[in-house]
Amino acid sequence: MAFKTVESPYSVDTTIGRLIDSLFQRGITIFARIDHASNARLVGLELADEQVLIFGDPRAGTLLMQADPRAGLELPLRMVVWRQDGVTYVGYEEPEELGEAYDLAGLAETLSRMGGLLARLVAEATMASAA
Repeated sequence: MAFKTVESPYSVDTTIGRLIDSLFQRGITIFARIDHASNARLVGLELADEQVLIFGDPRAGTLLMQADPRAGLELPLRMVVWRQDGVTYVGYEEPEELGEAYDLAGLAETLSRMGGLLARLVAEATMASAA
């Protein structure tokens, strides 16, 4: 699957917070926020800031799993936000490619809408605030 990466002008925490705000405004369920760096520190290891956000909407995901239960491996949707070499990045797998990996004939529009949503979420989270 194709991995999409976008730079963010914000910290990992701020970028994740902006993603959460955008999801909340849309009524999309946030299932988990995983702080990999914090978890690494708990066991005495170092890791640059990195968090994963897991979220979804059963109205879209259920359609995919009804067509092919194996698609449940890819759901709910996830985004990773990390800091590397002084730059914050947001990344995600493009859902449109799920149609190639699973039997999702006839659901190209749903996958496209999911991909559009992810792109809009990232744009909102990484857009510089107006002064």
